[in-house]
Amino acid sequence: MYKANAVSENRLPELLKAMPKAELHIHIEGSLEPELIFKLAKRNQVNLPYSSVEELRGAYAFTNLQSFLDIYYAGASVLIKEEDFYDMAWEYFLKASRDNVVHAELFFDPQTHTSRGIAMSTIMGGLSRACREASEKLNISSALILCFLRHLSEEEALLTLDEALPFRDQFIGVGLDSSELGHPPEKFAKVFAKCKGLGLRLVAHAGEEGPTSYIWSALESLGVERIDHGVQSLGDPALIKYLSDKRLPLTVCPLSNVKLKVFSKLSDHNIGQMLDQGLCVTINSDDPAYFGGYINQNFLETFSALGLGTSQAYAFARNSFEASFASTEQKEKWFHALKLCFESFIEND
Repeated sequence: MYKANAVSENRLPELLKAMPKAELHIHIEGSLEPELIFKLAKRNQVNLPYSSVEELRGAYAFTNLQSFLDIYYAGASVLIKEEDFYDMAWEYFLKASRDNVVHAELFFDPQTHTSRGIAMSTIMGGLSRACREASEKLNISSALILCFLRHLSEEEALLTLDEALPFRDQFIGVGLDSSELGHPPEKFAKVFAKCKGLGLRLVAHAGEEGPTSYIWSALESLGVERIDHGVQSLGDPALIKYLSDKRLPLTVCPLSNVKLKVFSKLSDHNIGQMLDQGLCVTINSDDPAYFGGYINQNFLETFSALGLGTSQAYAFARNSFEASFASTEQKEKWFHALKLCFESFIEND
C-alpha cells in the first residue's frame, strides 16, 4: 500500500488514468469492436447474423459465460487473413496506450481459428507484428499467451500445442479459458506438464463461475503461476493463506464479472476484500469490446463503486507489474516510474 498522503478525491480519477500499469488478462479476440467486426466482414465477404453495428452491440445482454461465448465465437469468424489479426491487436494497443498501459500480456485462442481452417502461421504472424510495432511506436512491451479451450478435449489441446511449437519464440506461455463449469483444470494436466517441460509460463482461468476446488486444481494439477479471475477464493481460508503466502497473483476483471452475472452489481464485488486479505490481485479488462470498458474504465468504475482510494490504486498498479512475466530488471523500472507518478500527483495536489 502507498504510505504517503492520499490524493484528493476529485483528482483520484485523473491519477487512475495517468498511472503506468500492466494488463495481464486481456483476450485479444475479446477486444474486437463491432465496428471492426463489420469492417473485416466486408473485407473478407463474411455474412454476419446481424444487420448493423447497433444490432450486434444490442445482443451483448449476457446471462452467463456461455451466452457471451456464443457471440464471441461468431465475432471471431471475420478473422481470416494475417492482416485481420494485426488490425485487431493494433486497435487494442492504441487503446492501451491511451490508458497508460506500459506492458500487456495478451491471451489468444488459436483453436477458435484453426478449427475454421486458419493456419497457425496466419494467427501468429498478425499478432506478433502488432506486438513488435507496439514496442517500436507506442513504447508498450507485450507478450502472447496461447490459451487452450477447456470445452474441447486435452487431445485437441496437445495437437494445438504441437502446431504452435514452430512459433515457440513468439509466445511465452499457455493458459486455459472458455467454459469453466464442467471442465475442471485437471482435465488438462498432461498438456500443462508438457508445456512446463518446454519452459512455458503457465496460467489458467479458475474460480470465476467455478468453485474454489478449481483454483486448487489449477495450482496443484497444472502447476500454474497465476490464476485468472479467482474471485471465488475468499470462500476458502486455507486458499487465501496459500495465495497470500506465495504472492500468487490473481488477474481480476470487475466489469466482466458484473456483465456475466458473477456479481449482481459492481458495489458487491469482492476485489477490495481480496486486496485487504493480502492477495496479489490486479485489475484487468478481460473482453473489453463485449464487457463495456478497457482497463481505465475498469479502474474508474470499480474505485467509484467500492470507495477505494490512493493506497489501493498504488497496490493494484504495483501488483500488475509484480505479477507480470517481465524481467526483474524491467519490473524495477516500472516500480520506479509508478512511484514518481504518485509523488508528482501528491506534490501538486
